[in-house]
Amino acid sequence: MMKYLKNALRLSVVLIIVCGLIYPLFITAVGQTIFHNKANGSIVTFKGKEVGSSLLGQNFTDKRFFRGRVSSVNYNTYAANDPNKDSVSSGSQNLAPSNKDLKSRVKKDISDFLKNHPGVKKEDIPTDLLTSSGSGLDPDISPKAAEIQIGAVSEATGISVRELKTIVKKNTEGKTFRVLGEERVNVLKVNLEVYSRLKK
Repeated sequence: MMKYLKNALRLSVVLIIVCGLIYPLFITAVGQTIFHNKANGSIVTFKGKEVGSSLLGQNFTDKRFFRGRVSSVNYNTYAANDPNKDSVSSGSQNLAPSNKDLKSRVKKDISDFLKNHPGVKKEDIPTDLLTSSGSGLDPDISPKAAEIQIGAVSEATGISVRELKTIVKKNTEGKTFRVLGEERVNVLKVNLEVYSRLKK
């Protein structure tokens, strides 16, 4: 009996050392040396200041900037005036297409978008500008969703349409491994380039 107990104890100690210390330290070292930026949250810096993560969306409401997707959790921010929200979160509302709240929200978003983008037809608004992602933290929009905003951003900033198209193209990522997902535009990176060209 004692023999089996000793063997079990030895195995437990070895596994604790290997799985609890050696392996995590090895993975951390690999992450910090080879994938330093990704391991630390893919933080984006602008003029020496951390302004966000390329993996997390932000709520841009200024007319001079491109807007991202709808977020049911306000991009994981605290609600200062809501005592019931004491922690950050992610997720979707998971409302059915027949839900009245969803219909009202989409209707309002369409109206706001058309108001800020004259000349755009209702049926031309890309779906991703009217629907929220499963996480509510999506940092990207489709190239079409970025392209349809170029005219309004150009008018608000004075930056030429041609230059804005170049900025969008520069920050458009292709499919992962050329087969997975879709082409996408990182809203934060695009807006940082727009900001850098604004006349101060």
